[in-house]
Amino acid sequence: MATRARGSRILRPLLYTTGAGLVGGAALYSIYRPRDIPGLEAAQVPPPTYGEGGIFRPPNFPHAKSRDEQIADLKRSAGVLSSAADKVKNSIGWGSGGAGAVDAAEEKSEEEPYDLLVIGGGATGTGIALDAATRGLKVALVERDDFSSGTSSKSTKLVHGGVRYLEKAVWNLDYNQYKLVVEALRERRYFLDTAPHLSQWLPIMIPIQKWWQAPYFWAGTKFYDFLAGSENIESSYFLTKSKALDAFPMLKKEDLFGALVYYDGAHNDSRMNVSLAMTAALYGATVVSHMEVTGLEKDASGRLSGARVKDCITELNGKKSEEFTIKAKGIINATGPFTDSIRKLDEPTVEEIVAPSSGVHVILPGYFSPANMGLIDPSTSDGRVIFFLPWQGNTIAGTTDSATSVTKDPVAGEDEIDWILKEIRRYLQPDIAVRRGDVLAAWSGIRPLVRDPKAGKTEGLVRNHLVTTSPSGLLTCAGGKWTTYREMAEETVNEAITEFGLTSKPLASAPRVSGTEVLDEAPLDGTCQTHRVRLIGAHGYSKTLFINLVQHYGIETEIAKYLCTAYGDRAWSVAALSAPTEQRFPVRGKRISELYPYIDGEVRYCVRHEYAQTATDVIARRMRLAFLNAQAALEALPVVIDLMAEELKWDSKRKETEWKNSVTYLGSMGLPKGKLTLTRKDVESGRVGKYADEEYHLYARHGNKSPSMLLWRWIANGDTDKPDEPLPSDSKIPPGHNPVIGEDSKANK
Repeated sequence: MATRARGSRILRPLLYTTGAGLVGGAALYSIYRPRDIPGLEAAQVPPPTYGEGGIFRPPNFPHAKSRDEQIADLKRSAGVLSSAADKVKNSIGWGSGGAGAVDAAEEKSEEEPYDLLVIGGGATGTGIALDAATRGLKVALVERDDFSSGTSSKSTKLVHGGVRYLEKAVWNLDYNQYKLVVEALRERRYFLDTAPHLSQWLPIMIPIQKWWQAPYFWAGTKFYDFLAGSENIESSYFLTKSKALDAFPMLKKEDLFGALVYYDGAHNDSRMNVSLAMTAALYGATVVSHMEVTGLEKDASGRLSGARVKDCITELNGKKSEEFTIKAKGIINATGPFTDSIRKLDEPTVEEIVAPSSGVHVILPGYFSPANMGLIDPSTSDGRVIFFLPWQGNTIAGTTDSATSVTKDPVAGEDEIDWILKEIRRYLQPDIAVRRGDVLAAWSGIRPLVRDPKAGKTEGLVRNHLVTTSPSGLLTCAGGKWTTYREMAEETVNEAITEFGLTSKPLASAPRVSGTEVLDEAPLDGTCQTHRVRLIGAHGYSKTLFINLVQHYGIETEIAKYLCTAYGDRAWSVAALSAPTEQRFPVRGKRISELYPYIDGEVRYCVRHEYAQTATDVIARRMRLAFLNAQAALEALPVVIDLMAEELKWDSKRKETEWKNSVTYLGSMGLPKGKLTLTRKDVESGRVGKYADEEYHLYARHGNKSPSMLLWRWIANGDTDKPDEPLPSDSKIPPGHNPVIGEDSKANK
């Protein structure tokens, strides 16, 4: 017995130690295990080559059908066939009314209805189109404006599970919130895998003021990591006060105990949306923007059989747009905040299911935040959550959450902007002034939340989605968020196949999206494979691709990096379409704006290969200039319009229309009201005015004289950048003295 007791005393600690070691080792492996980070693998698209005689051969990518060809396909669904259809297919034009557009007589033929017609070109609609096309279904998509023209371009730019939803799920024992978080964390990884050039991991800091908050937030972020499971990439970690200030120097030191850092994703939302549309087009979907649905058609039994549409671009060209019908076996409503307006085309008395919520964001200069670290305030003065994140070289802050009405281009209210700025000031050092004039752009996005009759405030609404079908067969997908667009699309297509009696089928020949023999790992067997289908631009992307771009085309390094993260491997095509600078370096790429890395080749590429039809399509959704700096977008507008006019053969009247429409849009993006009346001539002559309006008082080099009088006096004298009086420090320098060189230099004698 004594021997057994002694053995037990020896073995028990040994077992405990071994068990603790195994648990600790497993935890360490989980934290520091090898990570499969998207974008680190070698690019699958080879760089340009030189053939016989030194002929330069850039990568050769497949192109989607032109807009005219897509419209011809839409008409063919109802048995309307253009007698010049073959000519349209071979035309060189890229837009309706542009070069190569064909005015052909229309003839009747046998109907070729689509399996599905998707109304709405946002994240959900284009996701549905891609899912259906990769399942072998014949699908069409129409959008009244541009892809991502609404809510999908006005997000917080995060790909996230939702830490605040997780907190609500735990404290309220809300299983629906919990499911939303788990679903979003899984989709987050798919998002980053299928579009590594448009999305990336972003560390986000949670400042801690009280010591007891440290274990609370630590447990929350670790639970967040745990729910992500194998889909997680980086684990959350704690920072001491000094380390937190080192990572985020702008943070206020007073009352700071430390910080927790967790990881989520960030992305370029509208470019992601456009990429979804273009990938769907390459897989055979018919996608047409600026095509408005004016009515729904039903058969004799009362079931929906099609939709009447009109081409909005024809009207922009000053011509009457004739309505035509698109025939489809099933119609899907994916119009976001406008969901109920389409439902009322089907049934005028239907009860509304969407509770619109306004989310305002502001853009500040990049120096307000570190380039690779975001911040979240989990407890603002009124209990809401606010993000403060680096994005595209600037800083994005938001968002608000308040009930609103549905409008096409909502404007951010001054009260909401002031609230965001006030909350930001609470976390930044007192000597860092956050001023109203620092706001470069501000916008309001309308979230299409699913209405819960028991909830009084929109903050209590779940960002989950709802798939429902009307008695006549209108299938509606409403609610949700960017991160879960793919799962929403999958569920919607599954429902559509059942509801409309469709049969998915394998794709006999998948498109060579990469332009090479490389295919995705997705077996396109008729099932949903969008979690494996990489988007256009992803195949040839790598984090070092920009080096090849600089070496082969002589593009500026900053521009090359931007092009690779915006277009992926299609950056080769953008560079090839960029004009020579006639300088030693850079060799190609003329900037659209001196402040941002946007170049002329982008405009040409977006018109030819991304269905850009208006100047706003380019400055807002292809480039992001309108979102980053409304005034810079205004100053770049003349160049953009001229480049598009060359591509689309616009006349002077259309160019004037584009100017007016674009300036009006910039008003919804925070352009000061005083600049909405500026003409193109005003902008080209430099009369935008750097020191006009509220910006005037933000600079030290101004006295107390009237800003408007000084501004116009300087303009009249041809000098728009002089202070009305020197700074005190300037007056101490003797006339003719150069303070840069030494006092004893002969140059200062």
